[in-house]
Amino acid sequence: MIKLTFLGTGTSQGIPVISCGCWVCQSEDPRDKRLRTSALIETQDGTTISIDAGPDFRQQMLREGVKRLDAILLTHEHKDHIGGIDDVRAFNYVTGRAIDIYAEQRVQDRVKHDFDYAFSEHPYPGVPEINLHAIQPDRPFRVRETEIIPIRGIHYKLPVLGFRIGKLAYLIEGIKEVRSVHGVPLEIDADGERFDLKSLIALIFNGRTAGGIQLTRRASIKDGMFDCILLEKKNLFQSTVAMGRYLMGGNPKIVKQFQARQIDIHSTVDEPTDIDGQRGAQ
Repeated sequence: MIKLTFLGTGTSQGIPVISCGCWVCQSEDPRDKRLRTSALIETQDGTTISIDAGPDFRQQMLREGVKRLDAILLTHEHKDHIGGIDDVRAFNYVTGRAIDIYAEQRVQDRVKHDFDYAFSEHPYPGVPEINLHAIQPDRPFRVRETEIIPIRGIHYKLPVLGFRIGKLAYLIEGIKEVRSVHGVPLEIDADGERFDLKSLIALIFNGRTAGGIQLTRRASIKDGMFDCILLEKKNLFQSTVAMGRYLMGGNPKIVKQFQARQIDIHSTVDEPTDIDGQRGAQ
């Protein structure tokens, strides 16, 4: 069994953002208090791994009561993902050993630049003790007994890494935007049933969830069926409200949810698909 804890799901500045007066940053709802993006992996054999170590790393470790850390996996070199590395010093002191950090060579170079004092020939007492390990996409490695497979992702235009650990996969970026507010004309044949509509969103997945959000109510990852949701384009406000109602358990007419074993999709528009955050076929 693998336990995944989202340490943070905020923006690169966290939420609320300093000096921002928007309704989210001024919200009293605790769900609007989010730290920088990071995750904690705990395996059955006691291995504990942090994915990224941003500026909120210290606070996240204290909040979750982490007493031992076996490794840190870095997705990329942006400061909101590496800015807290200095705080591994506490683990160095308690365990008496260096922390293993796994990253691509480009990311390692940034870590060495930003924390150059940790790699000095004659380091000052108390600097973070780090062992850097180079990893590459699709080349498995192990942290103790846990096998990890790096997978390639794209964060805007920057190549980043996600990680597969057993049946769990972690990637910092999936569907990020609705590519067109005008909708895409689709002709869909699903096991003989036809849909001819202009769709704002078309999701095809397997199971009840996609992107961590429960989208279907009667589905199973084991049933061998595609689970499909189509959001028909009306006006943007109406479509957005309808999708919100669907996610809250309603059944708006412009949201179509169905299952099929075979799906054929055609469109008159040259529109790229998105497969787990990656550009797919057109």
